Amino acid sequence: MRVAMIGTGYVGLVSGACFSEFGVDVVCVDKDVRKIEGLRQNRMPIFEPGLDQLVADNVKAGRLCFSTDLAESVAGADAVFIAVGTPSRRGDGHADLSFVYAAAEEIAKAMTGYTVVVTKSTVPVGTGREVARIIRKVRPDARFDVVSNPEFLREGSAINDFMRPDRVVIGAETDAARQIMKQLYRVLYLIETPIVFTSLETSELIKYAANTFLATKITFINEIADLCEAVGADVHDVARGVGLDGRIGKKFLHPGPGYGGSCFPKDTLALVRTARDYGAPLRIIEAVVAVNDERKRRMADKIVDACGGSVQGKIVAMLGLTFKPNTDDMRDSPSLEIIPALQAKGALVRAYDPEGMEEARHLLPGVEFCQSAYDTMAGADVLTVVTEWNEFRALDMVRVKSLLKAPLVVDLRNIYSPEDMAAQGFSYRSIGRPAVDPVVAEAVV
Repeated sequence: MRVAMIGTGYVGLVSGACFSEFGVDVVCVDKDVRKIEGLRQNRMPIFEPGLDQLVADNVKAGRLCFSTDLAESVAGADAVFIAVGTPSRRGDGHADLSFVYAAAEEIAKAMTGYTVVVTKSTVPVGTGREVARIIRKVRPDARFDVVSNPEFLREGSAINDFMRPDRVVIGAETDAARQIMKQLYRVLYLIETPIVFTSLETSELIKYAANTFLATKITFINEIADLCEAVGADVHDVARGVGLDGRIGKKFLHPGPGYGGSCFPKDTLALVRTARDYGAPLRIIEAVVAVNDERKRRMADKIVDACGGSVQGKIVAMLGLTFKPNTDDMRDSPSLEIIPALQAKGALVRAYDPEGMEEARHLLPGVEFCQSAYDTMAGADVLTVVTEWNEFRALDMVRVKSLLKAPLVVDLRNIYSPEDMAAQGFSYRSIGRPAVDPVVAEAVV
């Protein structure tokens, strides 16, 4: 089979590379000449563990290539995937579908023979119908079907998520389209992956419903964490006690500074707008959006409070900038709210992130970016953890204590044990657990 993947962003590049690993001939298309030239030289435009090797192997095998020529790539393809960006539209929060619709027009002009046009981008309900309308308008003679095939890829583990997914959702309404999609996902059929065939509208809504439910779980445990701090309870024990209930499950019940990234913020907002347009408002999701936005801003106050109520003239050492580990994605990261708020209160912020600093330099003026975690700490008044990269979990605490001006740590990801931190002489503040101060050894009489 031959597939054209329109868009070489996170979804398009990962999906194209994984399909080629399944044995499909794939051409990934993008208008960005520099990006395509870089990919031809195996320079990845994103950081995703294992992606560079996967791309290199399949390019070498002749199953994967990259092009700026959409017309040539689409001609003769069995399936054409639209995997372009759908960012939140300025002003109203709706998903910006201009790139999707522009791609549909170009695809319509280039199709030869029967083609399945697949929306892989996250799009609101009704987008597939509009894509079909656009194609018919441009090419009344075209033989095609439009299919919805949403992605469920987690940044940092996207390859495994594609190769061994919990499920594959396909919105297809003709036998011909379903057969093409079955062939594409034949490898997953062989390992008995659940394949959900449904309508266009249902498939489009499944993606949004899944993401907003997960965002709701995160927001729920974050609010429970605030209550735990107020009453002296431990949110991790609460989360475990709740998560062991099979009806609830333990995943996404880890407290933190609020969700970010390329999906949850824009998808929750887009679903809220869609629901309002259809006269079926989603009050729970509206609250989730509002609570999460406020939470990010409040994290700066948590750091200020730990510093005695003021950070004027103080140095804040910050570990982690990306919204989660194992990615260089800065989109809607909590650090983008926390750092400017601290700077506005007079703090100097030193920061280190293993992968996110190149992008962060454009987004966070005035920050002193450092070469290592320890470089942030020399003479700092407080150490903060914003992203739970593995390398931050095993810091030499004797060295950390010697570098800091005061042994104060604010851990927004709860990667350390309060008891251990207190025993090592730190004042330690975390999320949803009682604050602890250095353990003072009793005098021997």
